[in-house]
Amino acid sequence: MLITGGSSGIGKAIISQFYKKGAKEIAVVGRDLKKMEDLKSQFPEANFLFIKADVSRLKDIKEITKFLIKEWKSMDILINSAGVVSAGALEKISDDDIIAQQNINTTGLILLTKHSLPYLKKSKQAAIINISSGLGLIGMPFYAPYAASKAAVRQFSESLRRELEPFPIHVMTVYPTATDTPMMETASSKDMDSPQLVASKTIAGLEKQEINVIMGGEQRVKDSKQNFEDPEGFDEKVKSMYDSMEKRASNHRSM
Repeated sequence: MLITGGSSGIGKAIISQFYKKGAKEIAVVGRDLKKMEDLKSQFPEANFLFIKADVSRLKDIKEITKFLIKEWKSMDILINSAGVVSAGALEKISDDDIIAQQNINTTGLILLTKHSLPYLKKSKQAAIINISSGLGLIGMPFYAPYAASKAAVRQFSESLRRELEPFPIHVMTVYPTATDTPMMETASSKDMDSPQLVASKTIAGLEKQEINVIMGGEQRVKDSKQNFEDPEGFDEKVKSMYDSMEKRASNHRSM
């Protein structure tokens, strides 16, 4: 199993769930080697491979897969969990933050998947799990670049799933709502899901071979449907959330 963003938050919770299910060969990609190495004490029976890399860099992505092929002959599971966010009014978000969100959340995810596919195709039963966001289903004010990057993950997953139909590779996308992770520490959000809940729903979805795991219950599904069928009607609903969304986004940055 190869996972990006596995040293904290949802990624770390997913490692915990897989570990409980018996997964022991785990490669973790991240920018902070110390955080990754802390996983050893929490999951002592796992055989970790820690790869310090930045998925926004093509050179790093090629090095990741080059390293793994030396260690493994094939790959069973790829989990693209790495993500960053920089929120606020569009004109106030720095150009660098806008570019980084696209490069890490979308482009890096696509490229790592591309370069992992030859090894996933060698598996008799493989899976790709892409972590999108509720904002990838419903765009909200003050999160335009982030929402764009996560909506792209949704369309990429859908297209790739259909492309890989001849192969035993299951493609699943997860859409968390606000989740109590380090990524959300600077957001003014309440009643957040736990990363453990997102992880358990993710594993359950994979076991059931679901293609989408949407957090937020039936209301999120209904909202998504209305947003697609009647976007102007949903605009009216968003107006009542405008001030709270602006407050939530005012200092929300995790890069």
